[in-house]
Amino acid sequence: MWQAPADFSWLNFSWFYWRTWQSFDWANPGFLYALLAVPLLFLLRWLLHVRFRKKLDVALFEGNATWHWTSILRYVPDVVFGLFLMLVLVALARPQKTDETVELSSEGIDIVLVMDVSGSMELTDFQPNRLEAAKEVALQFVNGRVQDRIGVVVFAGHAYSLTPLTTDYELVRESIRSIHLNMISEDGTAIGSALAVAINRLRESKAKSKVCILISDGENTAGSLDPELAAQLAHAFQLKLYTVGIGKEGTVQMPDDSTGRQVTVQTGLEEKTLRQLASLAEGQFFRAEGANALSQIFRRINTLEKTEIKETRYRDTRDYYQIYLRWAIVLLLLWLLLKNTFFTNALED
Repeated sequence: MWQAPADFSWLNFSWFYWRTWQSFDWANPGFLYALLAVPLLFLLRWLLHVRFRKKLDVALFEGNATWHWTSILRYVPDVVFGLFLMLVLVALARPQKTDETVELSSEGIDIVLVMDVSGSMELTDFQPNRLEAAKEVALQFVNGRVQDRIGVVVFAGHAYSLTPLTTDYELVRESIRSIHLNMISEDGTAIGSALAVAINRLRESKAKSKVCILISDGENTAGSLDPELAAQLAHAFQLKLYTVGIGKEGTVQMPDDSTGRQVTVQTGLEEKTLRQLASLAEGQFFRAEGANALSQIFRRINTLEKTEIKETRYRDTRDYYQIYLRWAIVLLLLWLLLKNTFFTNALED
């Protein structure tokens, strides 16, 4: 025999069923509004019954009639029939629960950031200097990638790989933050060597797209490999090369020297070389003359090299109307049974 738990209450019971109904998806929710009409129908029936029922005068002995609780039993069939109608309406509303599984698959891109750390990156036409501005934008770029492997190459008079291709973005960010001026003792701008290191990282990649982003502010002045040959090799290995020229034309102030004297230098950008390298590797050249322009360039590259993410949804829908329909049939049979018992007042029918 079922026993209610100690903490059972009708309030908890009602709350449980309310939460259950909220968890359903209703295929035909309009029928739920019809539930309100059921008690109204019984009220209308009672009013019509009182207004139009026929009355019969009966002579009774003088005395006071006493009320007995059994007199309310004649309302039981009506209550059962009302519950039957309400359960039918709930079944017609078709309560359902849907389990949805979402599978994400992506075809990542392999990207190598090639950053110039030569002495000219110390110039302050970008605040606080060219290198720090490039680092900040590179960090923002890494934060915007999803499922892509990213590597970092730094170069000055020679080049080396700072971070292999990885999806460990925290490692990539830490590596970028660790970049500083004079981290390579040999000064100069070995663009060809830097591209060769990047190509070596990407050439065996199976990614759908392989991208190299070169950030530099000068012409090739060091290294043993010609930059144009390196760009042709990149094209042969199906690498796309984006070159970003960083720096303004004209006079730029350098940090004060050891004596506190202000130092200015005349600077320019070898745009022709960077543009040609991008063209040879089917990429694009961008010119950045300020921090905002540099950010816009990386946003543009981010748009051009989007990772394709495929979303597959599986929906499993289960109907629960059968439960309410079965109980409705039970109540209908019970109502038919009660109509033929003492619960029904023959005179009222």
